[in-house]
Amino acid sequence: MNITTISRFKVPELNELPEDIKQRILAVQEKAGFIPNIFLALAHRPDEFRAFFSYHDALMEKSEGLTKAEREMIVVATSGINQCIYCVVAHGAILRIREKNPLIADQVATNYRKADVTAKQSLMLDFAVKISQQANEVGEHDLQTLHDNGFSMEEIWDIGSIAALFALSNRLANMANIKPNPEFYNMARSETD
Repeated sequence: MNITTISRFKVPELNELPEDIKQRILAVQEKAGFIPNIFLALAHRPDEFRAFFSYHDALMEKSEGLTKAEREMIVVATSGINQCIYCVVAHGAILRIREKNPLIADQVATNYRKADVTAKQSLMLDFAVKISQQANEVGEHDLQTLHDNGFSMEEIWDIGSIAALFALSNRLANMANIKPNPEFYNMARSETD
């Protein structure tokens, strides 16, 4: 993909970036085999890049509480509601990989209420979507419902925080018209991937 079509805003060249950001991007490229466009698109504002990915990693790379697949489900469901093509496509690929299920991301992005998820995960996604769309309406009963269904208060915080972070991310990606990398579309689309 032509670097000028990644975003409506300036996308810096890799060699123009501060060393820490350049190294982070190269590490992602080594792991994924390509550079996800979001890294390049956000790199033009180094302080914001660092802050965003620091918070992203704190929420999405945790090993306790929600599974990594459940964290991705939250991103895909809320990004679908927010019509963010970048996050649906990129995080959909990650969800397919983490769930080892080639169908789950499309289901969750289109209508998570009809997706092949557990009843507990459906409650999680209901709460995440409410945070994304009507956080002002969240009440004690919402938290109590989750708690009564086996979520700890730390997990409830994570659900809300992931939904909130990706509400921000969805709006940035939509505003900047950040395009998903073509590589994401076919990742983990078959049982053998």
